[in-house]
Amino acid sequence: MTQPDRSFSALSPQSEDKTDVMADGGTDNGIEHVWISSLQLSDFRNYSSLSLPLRDAHVVLTGANGSGKTNLLEALSFLSPGRGLRRVSYPEIAREAGPGSWAFSAKLSGDYGVTQLGTGLQPQANGELQRRLRIDGAPAKSAESLGDYLTVLWLTPMMDGLFTGAASDRRKWLDRMVLALDRGHGSRVNAFEKAMRQRNRLLEDAPHETVWLDGIEAQMAEFGVAIATARAELVALLSQSIAHLHGEETAFPMAMLALDGTLEASAFTLPAIDCEEAFRAQLVQMRPRDRAAGRTLEGPHRSDLKVRHHSKDMPAAKCSTGEQKALLLGIVLAHAHLVAHRTHKSPIVLLDEVAAHLDEKRRLALFDILDRLGCQAWVTGTDDPVFAPLGERAQRFIVSDGALRACDAP
Repeated sequence: MTQPDRSFSALSPQSEDKTDVMADGGTDNGIEHVWISSLQLSDFRNYSSLSLPLRDAHVVLTGANGSGKTNLLEALSFLSPGRGLRRVSYPEIAREAGPGSWAFSAKLSGDYGVTQLGTGLQPQANGELQRRLRIDGAPAKSAESLGDYLTVLWLTPMMDGLFTGAASDRRKWLDRMVLALDRGHGSRVNAFEKAMRQRNRLLEDAPHETVWLDGIEAQMAEFGVAIATARAELVALLSQSIAHLHGEETAFPMAMLALDGTLEASAFTLPAIDCEEAFRAQLVQMRPRDRAAGRTLEGPHRSDLKVRHHSKDMPAAKCSTGEQKALLLGIVLAHAHLVAHRTHKSPIVLLDEVAAHLDEKRRLALFDILDRLGCQAWVTGTDDPVFAPLGERAQRFIVSDGALRACDAP
């Protein structure tokens, strides 16, 4: 079996250049500025068709609820691995009364040229619908290859309950943040979960098949330690970015991050092989208990991300709704800072209904940070005038029933 990569080179600096991307008040020369310069939609949600040229600026989409603002952000989220920001099945995205297929393409402009990215659910020769991905017109091997061109980050109202909700939601969020820097992380998570399901079935149906169990638990130990160490590395790096961006707490509260998990706690204190052996031995010892419970009770699938409001020294779950939103947004901005510094490309940042909990000062501070990072932000809201102070920094559109109109158009 191929050993999982535990070197975490994807989370390590790609060069010895330690220049901070914000040290001089602007984007470091080593960070490539990338932005969406046009997009096209066909039979996507409530859009029968749309062609939208864009300039190099932030994009603000305002309109009534249900007009199609979030649908555009969802389309952009498909330029990253996974099922998009709503995590729905691909057929659900197709327009009602449409053919059942859908297509989306975007032109990505950067300091070094233009790339055409496209994806969609298309009919195959056998009549079935299958999602396809193309880069400059050529089929892409996998969605992970999109990471060579851009990273898409997002914050949506569905994430508002992260601090008070289930630990599983915070783990998924954490794993997506890791995935933005380490494309192999998702495969390791999937491999661990597959091995764990096999172990659970074997414990129930054939608990005396110790040779099979030994092999499965060895796989779980390898992948589990790799997952935990990647998470711990991400939290350490992200904490540095948070301290850099929000240490003075002038706009967004500083968040303190910690991992609650046995494997994560030992990630930097023991060699990987020792962590693996300890976890493997623990799985062997817990076979009777896990069989009685019908599930595996220890491992990275039980870990949690803990967040505290620094200046108040208070768990994020106990903070006000506005404070939780500000903490969450601050973490997303710090992650954008980290992604830009580690990948040497500015990410695309999607912020759905973010203005609801921000006053004008904090809204302007948000865009100041995004400007300095070189990020193009796509922001939705219901009230266009609140974004007017952005001036030429943003191109503003009114969205209505799957159609867009520029704010300065008649």
